[in-house]
Amino acid sequence: MRRYNNKKNSRFGAFIFSFVIVAAVSAFFLPSVNSTATMLSSNTPQPDSVYEGSVPTANAGDLEKLKQEEARLASMLASIRQQKLSVLRSRPLSIGIIGFGRFGQFIAQSFTKYGNVVGTSRSDYTDIANQMGAKYVPLSNLEGFVMDHDLDVIVVAVSIVSFEDTIKDLVPHLKKKLQLKGKDACPLIVDVLSVKEHARDIMLKHLPEECDILSSHPMFGPDSARNGWQGHTFVYERTRIDKVLLDPSNQLNRMDSDANFLDTQGVAHNLHENSDSHIEGMDRVERFLSIWEEEGCKMISMSCKEHDEYTANSQFITHLMGRILGAQGLQATPVDTKGFQNVLRLIETTHSDSFDLFFGLYKYNRNSLDTIVKLKESMDQIIAKLLEKEGKSDTTLPGTKQSCV
Repeated sequence: MRRYNNKKNSRFGAFIFSFVIVAAVSAFFLPSVNSTATMLSSNTPQPDSVYEGSVPTANAGDLEKLKQEEARLASMLASIRQQKLSVLRSRPLSIGIIGFGRFGQFIAQSFTKYGNVVGTSRSDYTDIANQMGAKYVPLSNLEGFVMDHDLDVIVVAVSIVSFEDTIKDLVPHLKKKLQLKGKDACPLIVDVLSVKEHARDIMLKHLPEECDILSSHPMFGPDSARNGWQGHTFVYERTRIDKVLLDPSNQLNRMDSDANFLDTQGVAHNLHENSDSHIEGMDRVERFLSIWEEEGCKMISMSCKEHDEYTANSQFITHLMGRILGAQGLQATPVDTKGFQNVLRLIETTHSDSFDLFFGLYKYNRNSLDTIVKLKESMDQIIAKLLEKEGKSDTTLPGTKQSCV
């Protein structure tokens, strides 16, 4: 296994997109070095650089010219975006989804806009799949799901607690496909779990090394994104491509067309060196990520380790507080404040997810117990201040039991 370090917070597709924009703008404004000043003065309004004190002055009509230029650039960006979308749709992906329950159906609905979708699950969702233009294969025929549909991508959208068993069940069929159809036949494997280090470790442990891996977490679901994915966060880590294990914790500080990876000796390597399959692998990853981009997601490249550190103090503590408050049996009253209404909404939202999800967030994120301990310590500190204010030296509330933490 080769280990290289991937550049943090960069996407190959985004780089190409940015490069095209810069090149287009440069071509328009800078046809030659010698004519730079002429082009700038003729195409872009140049307000007088005269300051009276701290207040700049400008010529009449400059604002209108700037607005016209802004509109022209916006039109250019819109045109490039349409070209990007055309490229994406000219090579549609075939995407399989293992776990065609509520969340699997939720993402499949958008995937069908960009490619072919095949779902599989324990329950029979044939009618639902047909309604959205997807195909359905029962999970009992997992071999047919893998072997018969020429899948480019397999998204594993099962619960955290059943993830490892699902991957283990998938592996024999992937190996058979590799044996019969060659080393490039393995689809890109994508997880969408709410815990990332756990999923990453399992995929690296069990999947054939020929399988590319993308670790991802859509930070939204059918309820929060019922009106679309626009503005919602999608976190991802390119974990492995063409047998190259990417390490996002130690990246190059810039994207360079000739040096995209550092090996363990600090030597720079080209992203595509000596490997057509690496090019194809990266292209497949970028086409899949582009689906989320086109749907309006806020794309965040982040290591699995960083993700779990952040979510323990955001997602997990949100679910924890919702469960704690829900356990008290709180209900609406005739005199509810806006703040208390928000508390009730938190309880409702967190309880709409299964307890298995909550348990998975706790058990499979190594940072979650620290969050619980800190919460307990903070509560003890606040109670101590209340009792101290009351003039009591005993900081244990009457009738309370010792914490299990």
